[in-house]
Amino acid sequence: MATNPTMGGAPEAMARYRAVRALSRAIAEPLSDADSTIQPMPDASPAKWHLAHCSWFFETFVLRDHVSGYRLFDESWAYLFNSYYEGEGERLPRARRGMLSRPSLSEVLRYRDHVDSALAEALPDLGPEALALVELGLNHEQQHQELMLMDMLATLAANPLLPAAWPARASADAGEPPEMGWIEGKEGIVAIGHDGDGFAFDCEAPRHRVFLQRHALADRPVANRDWLGFIESGGYGDPRLWTSDGWDWVRSNGVEAPLYWQRGGSAWRRFGLDGLRSLDPSEPVCHISWFEADAFARWAGARLPSEAEWESAASGLDPLGGNQLDSAGSVRPLAPPPGPGLRQMFGDLWEWTGSAFLPYPGFAAPAGTVGEYNGKFMISQMVLRGGSCATPRGHVRPSYRNFFFPHQRWMFSGLRLARDLK
Repeated sequence: MATNPTMGGAPEAMARYRAVRALSRAIAEPLSDADSTIQPMPDASPAKWHLAHCSWFFETFVLRDHVSGYRLFDESWAYLFNSYYEGEGERLPRARRGMLSRPSLSEVLRYRDHVDSALAEALPDLGPEALALVELGLNHEQQHQELMLMDMLATLAANPLLPAAWPARASADAGEPPEMGWIEGKEGIVAIGHDGDGFAFDCEAPRHRVFLQRHALADRPVANRDWLGFIESGGYGDPRLWTSDGWDWVRSNGVEAPLYWQRGGSAWRRFGLDGLRSLDPSEPVCHISWFEADAFARWAGARLPSEAEWESAASGLDPLGGNQLDSAGSVRPLAPPPGPGLRQMFGDLWEWTGSAFLPYPGFAAPAGTVGEYNGKFMISQMVLRGGSCATPRGHVRPSYRNFFFPHQRWMFSGLRLARDLK
């Protein structure tokens, strides 16, 4: 659920609604009906399902519950496109979403048109509670835009032809990453959590105080060149670097490199939405699990930052900056820009922290079904911060908390090192 929504007046709200909804369709534009139906693994969902689920969210929580006389597009679709809301009843098991050959992509797009038309008609008369749900629905759809890109990449990577979704965008020749520097962080009592200005998800609140010991953060994320050193030194085969669960995961899955890396002779390549490309040593390493990030940090004589350390460092930086998603097209992390200070805190990749995804002191999930949005997942997952190249610009802020299980790595995830100072 959200805190302090900021939808503004009806014209402003409708313009924002149309822009967010249009981006989802543009992301799916390169996909055939078959492409949009495939589910490459249980963690991922078909693009068609994402498109329909986001419409189901608006139809269910706004139109059905707040617009008198609204009729559902298809009553049976609630079973198909509910994600995890127990309060909305039974639903298709997540691992079976790839079996939905029907409805077709074109039918799903008609569903979206139906919901958009009904919401546009209703929006000028919606009350504050319904407008708050529209705002939540837009931020929810932005999350699914990134998920759709993650899942599209997983789908294309499962195809032996390794097709690209979009052409590669022009970039400078591959170079070496700059030497890693260190920036001392804040020490003592600091406040973290959303400050109440504008939209936030419930898990970002309440704002509260924490105590930070003396520490420093690396001025850039770990780069592919850094990771090659970890591989070449035998990092994936050294049990002393790994947690017990991490070592079991590495051995059970035969992990030897980040996800989507391939060895071509003596060189490494990586697969992305722009196809199979030579590995750029200067780009931030991406598609790594928390297990890998933690092991690398130990190998480097450092550690992962806590989310409080990360947020206190990012609080004075511009969350609209950096390499983030502005339009549909090829996305990938980029080499760090020149300059002093902390670079790439926002955009490029989500940065693993050493913090578990747990409720802040005083957290209480909102009443009703939408209260299931975050609180029920506050167990066994780790926090990531900062957004990625696949995160819609304007979606993240210093207090934003993303979370995944420690073994997952199909998202755009990397790491920034931290270390203690005496």
